[in-house]
Amino acid sequence: MAELEVVSRRPLILGDKSLAQITGDICAAMLRRPSALWWIGFLIAFSLLAIGTAAVSYQVATGIGTWGLNTTVGWAFDITNFVFWIGIGHAGTLISAILFLFRQRWRTSVNRSAEAMTLFAVMCAGIFPLIHMGRPWMAYWVFPYPNFRGPLWMNFRSPLAWDAFAISTYFIISLTFWYLGLIPDLATIRDRARPGLRRRLFDFFSLGWDGSFRTWQRYETVYMLLAGLATPLVVSVHTIVSWDFATAVIPGWHATIFPPYFVAGAIFSGMAMVLTLMIVARTVMNLQDFITVRHVEVMCKLILLNGSIVALAYGTEFFMAQYSGNRYEQFVFLNRAFGPFAWAYWTMVTCNVLIPQLLWFRRIRTNIAGVFVLTLLINVGMWFERFVIIVTSLHRDFLPSNWASYRPTSIEVATLLGSFGLFFTCFLIFCRILPVIAMAEVKGVVAHERSERRKHT
Repeated sequence: MAELEVVSRRPLILGDKSLAQITGDICAAMLRRPSALWWIGFLIAFSLLAIGTAAVSYQVATGIGTWGLNTTVGWAFDITNFVFWIGIGHAGTLISAILFLFRQRWRTSVNRSAEAMTLFAVMCAGIFPLIHMGRPWMAYWVFPYPNFRGPLWMNFRSPLAWDAFAISTYFIISLTFWYLGLIPDLATIRDRARPGLRRRLFDFFSLGWDGSFRTWQRYETVYMLLAGLATPLVVSVHTIVSWDFATAVIPGWHATIFPPYFVAGAIFSGMAMVLTLMIVARTVMNLQDFITVRHVEVMCKLILLNGSIVALAYGTEFFMAQYSGNRYEQFVFLNRAFGPFAWAYWTMVTCNVLIPQLLWFRRIRTNIAGVFVLTLLINVGMWFERFVIIVTSLHRDFLPSNWASYRPTSIEVATLLGSFGLFFTCFLIFCRILPVIAMAEVKGVVAHERSERRKHT
């Protein structure tokens, strides 16, 4: 009886909905006229995208001298933004693939949007290495293909070349996994749509789905295989990004802790962004019955877990710098905490270490407004983490005569804002043209909960 009370008290999907009601509610959220809040958000996001497009066009035409970089600080906003967006893209694969393999049914209300978020975040991340090349029209040189450039060939030993392979592989697998999960829902929308262009498009992209037992069996097999293939990418992609730093000999970067540290930080920031978007979608599109307080609470626990790992990594870095006896390593970490960029360091610590500790309290985890603010602060802190790692390790190197400061220019700030504009513009359009929640998977969860209730009655 105790188990029955837990099941009945805290269902994953509220309202005791029938399968037809689930389809109707999720399709209605997609098909109804956009609300005023959606239009406000879209106009703000599109305006930021336009500003970013103008800034990128100007710097491509003029050169990266429009940035605030100098001889000492050769990496700054560009690589900070790159690592930040790659980290944001990790949560989609985590929720979709790993939690699917562990049979976590609560993921079904958030996995579709998390997967879409992954694709948009990787798109935003890819902008910055292209710009950083200085001549983005030659970006294809990074790929090893038969060519007529003679002895000029890509450097396979460069971690930046590894980035190109890791990110392109991650994007392709994530796109395939996302699209495969969409197919049953595309067929459902096809069957509900009126004759016309919209129906023909959904008919084409649903690949002739007929809902038969054999079709479902093959679909689930392929979905399982893709989940298993995508799972190692959660670890490998951000591990490779961390090698951009760890293979250098610069104090503050040359550390073996970077791969697990970066992976945990990526999941930490990505889960926070997923929760931010889900709370917005829950409110704007009236999806409170599908994205419940229980979903928010479980995701908060995952954020707390990964935030604790990140906090441990911060402490381990400081301890190893002092324990090593290397005065250059010691100087870098003391300079981070008490040097010219101490304000950025303590912003990072406050947002990533102190504020997430509030999630130990259930009253905070179940407060939607409080969780929304907290996730925004976590993403601010994670952006500053990447900024601190990069800039504070570079601006004061081995020679005091070579020390220099760094200040971003308006072009760099506009490019960062433009990346956020691209991300939110794509996400808001996605909310309008495709189902935000996986209808087929949610129906499976509802059917499972009902069978569990019948067993205990």
